[in-house]
Amino acid sequence: MTSQAPVNRRAVLAAAGVGVLGVAIAACTGSDAGPGGRGGKPDEPKVRLTFTPPLDGEAPSPIAEISVQAEDGTLNPDVKLTNPRGRVVNGRLSEDRTSYTIAEPLGYGTEYTWSGTALGTDGKTVPVTGSFTTLEPSSQLNVVVNIGDGQEVGIAAPIILKFNGTVEDKEAVERALTVTTTPPTEGSWAWLGEDNGSRVHWRPREYWAPGTKVHMDAKLYGLDHGGGAYGAADVTSDFSIGRAQVVKAVESSHRIVVVRDGAELMSLPCSYGGGDLDRNVTRSGIHVVTEKYEEFFMSNPAAGYFNLRERWAVRISNNGEFIHANPETVNVQGAANVTNGCINLSEADAERYFRVAVYGDPVEVSGTRIPLSEADGDIYDWIFDWETWQGMSAIKGEVTESSVPATPSGAPTSNVPAPR
Repeated sequence: MTSQAPVNRRAVLAAAGVGVLGVAIAACTGSDAGPGGRGGKPDEPKVRLTFTPPLDGEAPSPIAEISVQAEDGTLNPDVKLTNPRGRVVNGRLSEDRTSYTIAEPLGYGTEYTWSGTALGTDGKTVPVTGSFTTLEPSSQLNVVVNIGDGQEVGIAAPIILKFNGTVEDKEAVERALTVTTTPPTEGSWAWLGEDNGSRVHWRPREYWAPGTKVHMDAKLYGLDHGGGAYGAADVTSDFSIGRAQVVKAVESSHRIVVVRDGAELMSLPCSYGGGDLDRNVTRSGIHVVTEKYEEFFMSNPAAGYFNLRERWAVRISNNGEFIHANPETVNVQGAANVTNGCINLSEADAERYFRVAVYGDPVEVSGTRIPLSEADGDIYDWIFDWETWQGMSAIKGEVTESSVPATPSGAPTSNVPAPR
């Protein structure tokens, strides 16, 4: 029988301890941990951000929708968009905090930067970061409106928008123009001939109703006008229509009759254009009062006069036609037509009419051998019947291009002194 050495109890326990420790170490360094455990790749945050426009896309228009949306999470109140100077652009966080939308136009050719954070449904926070640059147009078009805020005008006044360059995409621009009236008034835009830039007029179908309130809104900033040009600014105008005053000017009567609200206000003897030459014929048709001067210096080289001082001059077309005082024709006023196309009155009568005339009043001339036309100035809107006028809209019809300027070549000129 072989004898066996007695086993030391401490040694057994130590050995057991080593074995347990070895198992524990093996459990910590094993390769079967899950994807979110130690040694595995961390879970991706659940919240996903979408930028409009995409940060790596084309440069957006400054009036395009600019926003950031969160899916499987929400945006925190610290989300913002800033310009290069650090100013925070106005924006709105939706009630459910899943979207933040810019609420004001941006600038052209400017870099904007997103910042802030979003919280996922998994409790993880991610940064809202990125930047984009708005488009830089090759040119910008400005526009001027003929009627200012608070102005009261006559019943034939059109709304005129004059651009400082050519609008290639007239339909897009016209769709950005709105006219709101109280009471409702039927009307239409029409594009007239280029005059160092495009021009578009809005005219009611019939004369305005007295007392009408008008709001015109031209949302042109950031709008593509075609040909690489974009709008430089929005334009608005709020004005009203005054009393209904019409001048009835029948050439054979040698008088003008001023009618206000359907009743005769004054009947004044006058002299119309002599008619011996075409340039001396007072044009027949609906003219529109555009300017008036207590003192006006007129020049008409074709007629042989320069810087003649005239009084109480009311312009009714851009071809040189005025209603004004002329003491030299007083002896034939009411009996004969001898002028170079203007309507002459005595000084007293001219002042009486001058005092009651306002921008937009119609002057209805009839009975002469040449009609008012595009060649006679910037406001010839009323020579067109309604169907023709609508056909000059880029939306309702087809724009007919023309090269007739607002001021005809060869029209009498003026040297206007400073107002006193």
